[in-house]
Amino acid sequence: MDMTFRGAARRLDDIDLPKLGARIGVGEDEMHAFLDVETSGRGFDAVGRPVILFEPHVFYRNLSGAKRAKAVAAGLAYPKWGAKPYPRDSYPRLRAACAIDETAALKSASWGLGQVLGENFKAAGFLTVQAMAEAMMADEALQLGAAIDFIVANRLDGNLRNHDWAAFAKGYNGAGYRKNAYDTRLAEAYRKWSRIKDTPWPSAGPVSSAVVPAVPPEPAKPIAVPQATAAPASSAPPVPAARPGLWAALIAAILKLSTILKLFGRK
Repeated sequence: MDMTFRGAARRLDDIDLPKLGARIGVGEDEMHAFLDVETSGRGFDAVGRPVILFEPHVFYRNLSGAKRAKAVAAGLAYPKWGAKPYPRDSYPRLRAACAIDETAALKSASWGLGQVLGENFKAAGFLTVQAMAEAMMADEALQLGAAIDFIVANRLDGNLRNHDWAAFAKGYNGAGYRKNAYDTRLAEAYRKWSRIKDTPWPSAGPVSSAVVPAVPPEPAKPIAVPQATAAPASSAPPVPAARPGLWAALIAAILKLSTILKLFGRK
């Protein structure tokens, strides 16, 4: 892992919000509200690193034994959230934590636009937390895509579509969401963005999971086969075909007549 945590740092395009929101059937306004509340709409800091928050209590639960004791002694881990105030810049803590246990450290930071906790790398669509961190360094669209995967994995997409801000905030930020007024801030941000014209995008409406059937091909047109020209009809009447046994009967009659004539000739 690159300990500078700097990658391509590509920013979102205007089209990315409606395009990614369409994956869960929401529009640009819901996506803007979500981003405003989670990270103030920024995925990278002033020097091009992903916006992160290192969580010492998460680092504590991802360690054990000598590594945990070392992290506690260094002030990088403690068992309960909120035990100490967080510093403005989390990166010095993250780098020091990586020196103790890289995987546990990366799991203990919230990453990018959606502030997805590294522990949730599988729900966010990654095989490893290292792969997730590298994606966060590369692109804000990948950051937002990871947040959407997490939302779907935790069945929160319906809450966002229905503007059930309290249920969404609870599912995304935990039972303490009211302390930070996540639900009311989401509602206020949505109202603000609903008064602003959206980026035109024809496919930004709710998506359907139904499979569109393929159009069957038109049947092939029959190929005309040239027919042989019929011979002109003859004016002569048709000759009936001889029936089987006719000639045998005729010969028998002639022989019988010949025998009769011979009898009369003897008289």
